[in-house]
Amino acid sequence: MTNWAKTFLQPAKEFSLTTLPLISGTIPTELRGSLYRNGPARFSRGEEKIGHWFDGDGAILGVHFTSEKVEAIYRYVKTEGYLKEEKADKFLYANYGRKALFKPVKNAANTSVLALENKLLALWEGGHPYALNLDNLETKGEDNLDFLKSNQPFSAHPKIDPDTGNIYNFGVTVSNHGILNIYQCNCQGKLIKQTATKLIGFPLIHDFVMAGDYLIFFVSPVRINLLSVISGLKSYSDSMSWKPELGTQILVFNKHDLSLISRGETEPWFQWHYTNGYVEKDGSVMVELVRFENFATNQNLKEVGTGKTETPAKGSLYQIRIKPENAQVLEINKILDNPCEFPIVSPHLVGKKWRYTFLSLHRENADISQEILGEIGVYDHKTNTLSRVNWAENLYPSEPIFVPKPNEIEEGWVITVVYDGHNDNSQIWIFDRNNLSEEPLCRLQLPSVIPPSFHGTWQSR
Repeated sequence: MTNWAKTFLQPAKEFSLTTLPLISGTIPTELRGSLYRNGPARFSRGEEKIGHWFDGDGAILGVHFTSEKVEAIYRYVKTEGYLKEEKADKFLYANYGRKALFKPVKNAANTSVLALENKLLALWEGGHPYALNLDNLETKGEDNLDFLKSNQPFSAHPKIDPDTGNIYNFGVTVSNHGILNIYQCNCQGKLIKQTATKLIGFPLIHDFVMAGDYLIFFVSPVRINLLSVISGLKSYSDSMSWKPELGTQILVFNKHDLSLISRGETEPWFQWHYTNGYVEKDGSVMVELVRFENFATNQNLKEVGTGKTETPAKGSLYQIRIKPENAQVLEINKILDNPCEFPIVSPHLVGKKWRYTFLSLHRENADISQEILGEIGVYDHKTNTLSRVNWAENLYPSEPIFVPKPNEIEEGWVITVVYDGHNDNSQIWIFDRNNLSEEPLCRLQLPSVIPPSFHGTWQSR
């Protein structure tokens, strides 16, 4: 058994607000605010195990940095499905990787978080968010944000415009074909505008990108057979087909009125996540993403939930330049061949040109069919160089979160949650952005193991 697999053997243990002991180093004096992370944390009920990593019940880690101390809290999102299954001690619902005849799909609330002024939203792309208290992570309940209809999801990758504070997100409505709903909200989550666009078939869309005045979707050639899902014959995951003959569809929207500007088509690939996008001086749009050549990544992620992976799935960092007026692809360039995922930029540069891409990486020479992501790094687009943390064996970091210093844009800290497979514990590591290859500025001990999680955010206080 690989060391990371131990995190999947038992349900993660909640802990109440706890002051974190310092293992080494010094906490940066200017670091004030809260780190929130979300990810699957319960992988079995009774004797039955989940069908896919995406099925695990979501749990939120909150880490609060003040001038006096650092405190952390870890709690499950108490969704309706979680509470009923907890009482029954068995699975009661269908899910992404679990089929169930005539059973509704459980909202796992396990993918990402959005911190608003007065609440934290636990996000899951198949349904509404769940609202939590920002401090003690108490679950307040499902939240329709006063505008979402019952069949309108609010997906897990909202984009926040750094100039206006407006929040952009989407959700795909299930019907005989997909309907792409796009939402524009203010910084409080109140709706400004929404539109609906018909899709070709019912695709899997996990993320999108903001680039200047545009919102762009690359719709990969994965199609879902809804009849097999509704009938209970197959799970969502097993109902998905890779159809490269369809190519990748490109949809370009106006960010301000959400109108569809253009549709296009290019070669097939799959992506879960985008880094960012921006408008070039000539009016073309540059988009960066982690590209997979096929949909084997879905099987790989399914196997992660079992603690034993066999299917390799290599994602590489690409840049794609398009003409927004007709969605024509002008260039496709691989800029980093090292297997990677979870790319992010400074929150001040969302939709703008940036220099540093922070991302998770596989260790050099790692067997990607057996190992999960085991390093973090930063790619410098000015020098075309990759700096990476020199990790010891059996340490597994989560997605890096970049926190800008006060009044800075790309100077700051990189925070990650690290699972120590040697000692079976989890820690918070904080790095200077300029010295990722050096020792962390500090390490903090968490009270219990945090399983590998998906996405997080930082809220300054």
